[in-house]
Amino acid sequence: MKFFIDTADVGEIRELAETGLLDGVTTNPSLVAKSGRDFFEVLEEICALVPGPVSAEVTGTDSQTMIAEGRALAKLATNITVKVPLTVDGLKACKVLTAEGTMVNVTLCFSAAQALLAAKAGATFISPFIGRLDDLSQDGLGLIADIVQIYAAYPQIETEVLVASVRHPLHVVEAAKMGAHVATLPPAVLKAMFKHPLTDKGLDAFLKDWEKTGQSILDRAGKGKGADAA
Repeated sequence: MKFFIDTADVGEIRELAETGLLDGVTTNPSLVAKSGRDFFEVLEEICALVPGPVSAEVTGTDSQTMIAEGRALAKLATNITVKVPLTVDGLKACKVLTAEGTMVNVTLCFSAAQALLAAKAGATFISPFIGRLDDLSQDGLGLIADIVQIYAAYPQIETEVLVASVRHPLHVVEAAKMGAHVATLPPAVLKAMFKHPLTDKGLDAFLKDWEKTGQSILDRAGKGKGADAA
């Protein structure tokens, strides 16, 4: 499974990119607005930090405006993915932009029927929002299972399932078990995936035992280097 980070905070992206675990970034107008910075400058910085797809959302609601905005965004960097809403006009724009070679992320998907339409429109990614469905006591992960099953039945479908609105690590694990291609995670969720109390407990025990020996790996390595040089 590929991991995208769902933020427009350049500092967060830079920090997490250093782990080598990021495959891409998703943004939206709300996330960029929180940064208080110029929309285009933020996107250009993010695209330079992460070589994988960077989703940038259009703000128009009719297909012609979306297409024009999508073309403008695509000029910013080769890894820009234009994000369009799952509406009739959004899918019209998707069809045109993908035909021109632009990656398109169709967002705000809440049903398998919508996901099937997005695939037929040539979407690069489909973004089902599982957390928002869970908020309404609906089965967000069940939607992922349905989409993965449908897409797998048609080898000609190349659209990747990008799990969005992720609230906790279990969402990621369960979606991965179902075969979803990508999960886009808030920074806090990705950081939480590193954590387990037994890892912390075990590391603490190892370090205490090592401290009792009074030895240092770096000191020994330095002495060995000096001996070789002599």
